[in-house]
Amino acid sequence: MTASLPFTPLAEVYDLAVIGGGINGCGIAADAAGRGLSVFLCEQHDLAAHTSSASSKLIHGGLRYLEHHEFRLVREALGEREVLLGMAPHLVRPLRFILPHRPHLRPAWMIRAGLFLYDHLGARHSLAGSRHLTFGPGCPLKADIEQGFEYSDCAVDDARLVVVNAISAHEHGAHIHPRTRCISARRSKGLWHLHLERADGSRLSLRARALVNAAGPWVEQFLQQGLHQPGAQHLRLVQGSHIVVPRLHDDEHAYILQHTDGRIVFVIPWQKRFSLIGTTDREYQGDPAAARISDEEIDYLLGVVNAHFRRQIERADIVSHFSGVRPLYDDATGNPSAISRDYHLALSSEHGAAPLLSVFGGKLTTYRKLAEAALEQLATFFPQMGPAWTATSKLPGAEELDSVRKLAENLCDAHGWLADDLARRWAASYGTRAWSLLEDAHCLMDLGENFGAGLYAREVDYLCEEEWAASAEDILWRRTKLGLVLGPMQQQKLARYLQKRCANPAAPVVHERLAPLRAPIETPAGNPLLQRPTR
Repeated sequence: MTASLPFTPLAEVYDLAVIGGGINGCGIAADAAGRGLSVFLCEQHDLAAHTSSASSKLIHGGLRYLEHHEFRLVREALGEREVLLGMAPHLVRPLRFILPHRPHLRPAWMIRAGLFLYDHLGARHSLAGSRHLTFGPGCPLKADIEQGFEYSDCAVDDARLVVVNAISAHEHGAHIHPRTRCISARRSKGLWHLHLERADGSRLSLRARALVNAAGPWVEQFLQQGLHQPGAQHLRLVQGSHIVVPRLHDDEHAYILQHTDGRIVFVIPWQKRFSLIGTTDREYQGDPAAARISDEEIDYLLGVVNAHFRRQIERADIVSHFSGVRPLYDDATGNPSAISRDYHLALSSEHGAAPLLSVFGGKLTTYRKLAEAALEQLATFFPQMGPAWTATSKLPGAEELDSVRKLAENLCDAHGWLADDLARRWAASYGTRAWSLLEDAHCLMDLGENFGAGLYAREVDYLCEEEWAASAEDILWRRTKLGLVLGPMQQQKLARYLQKRCANPAAPVVHERLAPLRAPIETPAGNPLLQRPTR
């Protein structure tokens, strides 16, 4: 039935069609739209549905990349920390990292030299420098770990960073279409002709002067199946998995743990009550959407943490877990951990044909620089395009934002009935856009139905109307992260509300992820916190 539906053509010819709604696709769309280009972006699932929401939630230079002599990448990433702190201070925040010293792994002089480079290789205006530490009795690390180092990087809400870039693109005139898959694209008469299919089975076609393939782990698959171009095997898929456990320590530091195999594992304070532990590195084959954490990866992460912390954790402590597939540019390195996280842009436009730009690799921290580089490569095709502009811009929600704390106080002052914790969460998630959630609200009842943990219908409606959310999973795991604290009954209540609200529910492929991604990890019967679906 679906295959026989006709394509509905869109009359407008876009300057740029972007395939992929992850951080790179949304970043390119926002940059291009802000330069005056007409932009159409489509994403087969939700925005940030895969790699871009499965990161370690960091904006960082990549201390360990220095060992692989990736000085250009580290310098660029270090500079971007400061830029992104200015662009989205509600989503990006400074975070101090503790690196325990294990003499049998890396000598102190090597770590000091690396941290000296880290402090001085890139721009650092607001972030504190590194220092040596001596651990005392109250340290959460094991007693035999007596010394370490401390340095600065930043934490980020990765999925929300993607969404606000999509909002920025939209507010500059771009058309954003999640749950819309590009079936095929072909060149004809100097233009790209694209055929797309929405989640409800309806189809549309459009034309564009240039095409950007930012499909992440699917970039080569789209080249081969959607564009019918021979794949050059530029991509290596590497799975990274994380686990979430109740907080391992009381302080607000993150920890970077060295393992005997040369890799590092982060332990990051997350969502107040939890510690985020990751990541792993292993070659991946198959559908990137089907990536699941393995027993081996769980054992690996538990083992690294238990080798360092006084408090020992086991499988029963795991609240949630997730896996993502990183699409890394193939530099012929054998070890997945040593594959470059740098990006590669491949431009194809033979004999004056409509240009195709394919994006390989990249990391969350450098998405803005990647977008600038992409637009530089396309500049000759769009002489009317404006100059680079994002380095001094504010992402949606950061306008006139002094601090998240001050914003939360102002929200409470203006609405005396608003709970402090809800104001803080809204300020940290939406920045100054939180004011729009309170328009015409005079009491708590005006926020509508409460689904639990301070998630009200007013916020759900906002996310559907302003941020392209369509399913409970879109809201709970990407827009708010409240899936960590809402129980199964509350999540189903939200799903029913959305089904009633939407005349056309989201596609099954989105809703399927409400269920556990793998066989549930056994949890203690008496601990309700642990009795919820894992992600």
